[in-house]
Amino acid sequence: MKHTYGELIGQSFDFPQQGFAIKNGRLMFHDVDMVELAEQFGTPLKMTYLPKIKTNIDRARNWFGEAIKTTGYQGHYTYCYCTKSSHFPFIIKETLRNGAQLETSSAFDIQIIRKLYAQGFLNKDLMIVCNGFKRDTYVKWISDLINEGFTNVIPVLDNTLELEGFKPLVKRKTKLGLRIATQEEPQFSFYTSRLGIAYKKIVPYYKEHLKGDDRFEVKMLHYFINTGIRDTAYYWNELRKCLAVYCALKKECPELDTLNIGGGLPIKNTLNFKYDYQGIITEILSLIRKICREKRVPEPHIVTEFGSFTVGESGATLFSILGEKEQNDNECWYMINSSLINTLPDTWALKRRFILLPLNCWDHSYKRVNIGGLTCDSLDFYSWEEHEKYIYLPTLNRQKNLYIGYFHTGAYQESIGGFGGVQHCLIPALKHVLIHKNEDGELVKEVIFKEQNASDMLHTLGY
Repeated sequence: MKHTYGELIGQSFDFPQQGFAIKNGRLMFHDVDMVELAEQFGTPLKMTYLPKIKTNIDRARNWFGEAIKTTGYQGHYTYCYCTKSSHFPFIIKETLRNGAQLETSSAFDIQIIRKLYAQGFLNKDLMIVCNGFKRDTYVKWISDLINEGFTNVIPVLDNTLELEGFKPLVKRKTKLGLRIATQEEPQFSFYTSRLGIAYKKIVPYYKEHLKGDDRFEVKMLHYFINTGIRDTAYYWNELRKCLAVYCALKKECPELDTLNIGGGLPIKNTLNFKYDYQGIITEILSLIRKICREKRVPEPHIVTEFGSFTVGESGATLFSILGEKEQNDNECWYMINSSLINTLPDTWALKRRFILLPLNCWDHSYKRVNIGGLTCDSLDFYSWEEHEKYIYLPTLNRQKNLYIGYFHTGAYQESIGGFGGVQHCLIPALKHVLIHKNEDGELVKEVIFKEQNASDMLHTLGY
């Protein structure tokens, strides 16, 4: 019989587990006391545990290294971080410190590249994969980098017209990529991705517009699956189709040597998360090697663009429970001191689930609850977990505040929610606490963004 919340978790999951543990009745996240953090800085708050970024970059490199060794794969592997997952400088600088290359998706990304170069955080030989539908400013700023001697900038053509924008601007020989428009999963409302060039058009386009043009060399074929790298018939089928295009293009284009398998690795969004990272990566390289050998073309170098995998598991969002509302015989609401719509927009826009855990009160009994935000919007709630359709949290008492945390929230939430802008119902954006290690290996906690105040928001609104 499960009587306390701690007993419920212990009997439902393999717990403690990597990243999570209980010490003296308090939740530890990457060995950081979450109650201490909440009490020191106050809630609501966002936190980033920076060392987790290095950990995940190293994990991916090790998996690909092991797969290359196991399969006898002849190409090498390059890890790219896609900046759209989190544009904050402390994130991108950490990826660069750990040898990641970069992927951009819009014009303003190029100005970030310039800032980081001026500050000495990157060199002109850094691989910069430029994705996205490119308007004139984006094309010009990419071309400027190439003309200034950034030797490894690779604009990936998203459509058959983008090349014409680069032709009058680039003054140096330019590497290019071609992006395949993959087919979406059957439940999507459209059949083919809006991004990229159709499978059947890739080789004819190259032969008509690029073959023999000494200004450009096509080095990369880009393949992106919106759902990420998952062990499904859909994923393997699209990868085989991509490899057929790669082999056909390679025979026409000898300088082609790189396959970009964009689409990220999943991150843990429940305590019972299971994913065979090493097995999937080994199977990917095995399939690429098999098909390339059948088609008698050299195996390509592999590039990945991992965004959520790089930064997602470094983040957490902490709240206090303000009170309890019993609305009827079956529904109990725990009201948080902020808004889910504002702070975790993926939870309502995409119905995404994060790991939800109390920071304290693990020795209390538990009950089924819904989480309610402070806005007047009916969608500002959270009522089910990834692993089941209910939420259970410790019962409240008047002697102790209950803190809760959503974990692995480090990717996309600030940019989608509108960081520093106007929040729904004018509820302020959260303070942000960065946790990193100093030169002596000691943890340092610092507030890098203060909670938005009324003056900030009124200024944005034009008052």
